[in-house]
Amino acid sequence: SECALDLIARGHPLIAGDVIRLRREGGRLSGSAPEAIRFFMELRGIGLLYLPDLYGADSVRESGPVDLVCRLEEWREGAEFDRVGDERARESFVGVELPVVRLPARPAGSMATLIEAAVRDHRNRRTGATGAERIDAAMRGRPKVSSADAEK
Repeated sequence: SECALDLIARGHPLIAGDVIRLRREGGRLSGSAPEAIRFFMELRGIGLLYLPDLYGADSVRESGPVDLVCRLEEWREGAEFDRVGDERARESFVGVELPVVRLPARPAGSMATLIEAAVRDHRNRRTGATGAERIDAAMRGRPKVSSADAEK
């Protein structure tokens, strides 16, 4: 909930919190919250919050596309997390395969920043080279591919 609240404070709308309904629409997924808890968030120590009252109508949406899964996992010494990012694991939800990133969650760490970076990277992968592809090209002496070049 704290991570979601950080994202809302940065201008990202909340669609669902603890419970999300997934619906297949063509080859994509759409997510929404059950109506009874839509736009609410529970924060330990504060209680139930109705987000439109606190952050405005733009802080929430009834539904939206689901394109990436971010799994927050407790960081521990010796844990293995992807360090290159050349390929993403995939999981199936309602018959739709989605890329998955595992992110190490640490006390006092900024999960919102990690999630924003993962989403930006995911969007960039659709139109440009990944960081792994860029460094591979650089190591082989090939020119770098930019997102702008990839769109041409």
